[in-house]
Amino acid sequence: MLQLDAIDRTIVRLLRLNARMSNAKLAEEAGLSPSACLRRIRALERSGVIRGYTAIVGASASETTMAVIINITLERQTEDVFNRFEAAVRKHPEIQECYLMTGGSDYLLRVEVENSAEFERIHTEILSMLPGVARIHSSFSIRNVLATRRRSASKRGSD
Repeated sequence: MLQLDAIDRTIVRLLRLNARMSNAKLAEEAGLSPSACLRRIRALERSGVIRGYTAIVGASASETTMAVIINITLERQTEDVFNRFEAAVRKHPEIQECYLMTGGSDYLLRVEVENSAEFERIHTEILSMLPGVARIHSSFSIRNVLATRRRSASKRGSD
């Protein structure tokens, strides 16, 4: 993995706050020339530090979907089982987020569905077929209270 220096951390912090910031503005804020800034962004993308860009939509655009939070417990907690599970999850665009967890379950997944029939299909065709799964516990959201990628002001300086 790429070793991040202070400039790389600044670029990542600025992109977290506004991924649509122009390269010229980003370069200015990071103290680089635009070409040097673009080279660093491409290196961060190639190395996987920056894995993608997203839009956070308001309720009007997403009110027809509901989030489902899924806790997955694996049969065994070995590196091989984790690797096979994670590789399989990455193949399914229906799974928007996947986190390796501590506590009662091994993974937390998030999917968005239009209705219970769509979730049943995802559960049957995808979740129950993932390698190493011992238990699936799903919770449907009632409504979205907060959705943001921005970090609190107290954490911004530590990037």
